[in-house]
Amino acid sequence: MTDPLHRELLGLALEAARRAGELLRDGRPADLAVAATKTSPIDVVTEMDIAAEKLITGYLSEHRPHDGFLGEEGASSEGTSGIRWVIDPLDGTVNYLYGLPTWAVSIAAEQDGERVAGVVAAPMRGETYHAVLGGGAFEGDRPLRCRPPAPLSQSLVGTGFAYVKAVRAHQAEVAQQLIPRFRDIRRGGSAAIDLCDVAAGRLDAYYERGLNPWDLAAGDLIAREAGALTGGRPGTPPSRELAIAASPELFGPLQSLLEEYGAWHD
Repeated sequence: MTDPLHRELLGLALEAARRAGELLRDGRPADLAVAATKTSPIDVVTEMDIAAEKLITGYLSEHRPHDGFLGEEGASSEGTSGIRWVIDPLDGTVNYLYGLPTWAVSIAAEQDGERVAGVVAAPMRGETYHAVLGGGAFEGDRPLRCRPPAPLSQSLVGTGFAYVKAVRAHQAEVAQQLIPRFRDIRRGGSAAIDLCDVAAGRLDAYYERGLNPWDLAAGDLIAREAGALTGGRPGTPPSRELAIAASPELFGPLQSLLEEYGAWHD
């Protein structure tokens, strides 16, 4: 039996993600413009990104007014309930800006610092991934499991690249060394979806440097509940330094390679 509170939080996250996904999908203007920049001129924030976060925080605050928030577009409050919502209203902003379908709404709930519920809604795929701590991972009603064991040489591995040129240059060097070791590498443009693809068995593994808490909070829980292992450098959890998700048999070998090739630094 999963915690009733965690189920309640999941239900709220599912509804908030559904509403935000519909806003983003149906409300995307044909002349979508860049409202601001983040880390570099390539990394954009759209008007819709900001509007989606306001919708999510407004909905959750209406139902749970004492909870805290950590959101990509500036939502930040401590709260008094012990519950904090970690929100990426639009993961894959550049894909969304260009009209590519790989983008998602990501919402996770933490209780006293531990992730207990997570939702990643990918409207253009028609898919919603979700998990509750200890309750397994699902896409809709379909249970998710990561892929069965395969050697690294036969593995399809996802990754992502930063928008800061100096960081990307080193990430490209690491990828160049890794490509001959794998079946192939994929770069989808949404960390949340990449983590869910590991959960769904569409990728054998995924790694990335430079992720923020809102990028991976929901997807990390979903991947773990589907049987994947997640972490960062040896002995550490996923972080901005490095995030890895993989089937249990691949996790150790992949982590060792990433450590050897210096994937955790510029």
